[in-house]
Amino acid sequence: MSKRLPPLNALRVFDAAARHLSFTRAAEELFVTQAAVSHQIKSLEDFLGLKLFRRRNRSLLLTEEGQSYFLDIKEIFSQLTEATRKLQARSAKGALTVSLPPSFAIQWLVPRALQL
Repeated sequence: MSKRLPPLNALRVFDAAARHLSFTRAAEELFVTQAAVSHQIKSLEDFLGLKLFRRRNRSLLLTEEGQSYFLDIKEIFSQLTEATRKLQARSAKGALTVSLPPSFAIQWLVPRALQL
């Protein structure tokens, strides 16, 4: 079994296309062309060796494998978003930026800050 992972961009495109069940709406969300979405999906399907979508009467449907993969990808993106949020919240603690006129900072703030 290969340890290589599919490109993150292809996974983002798949997530958007699966949520919307539309390459056009996915393209609009991601600010790319419909052709770019189609290309990324084809590349991902080639990488995985299976079809993720099927077309039926001008509608787009997830295959059984595509539905399963979408649920997993959705959970992974949710975990990644939460991990990023936690890290950003932790790094923001203890940092305070104060903008003041220099004269006020020198005459009022600095003497008081030195007393802390």
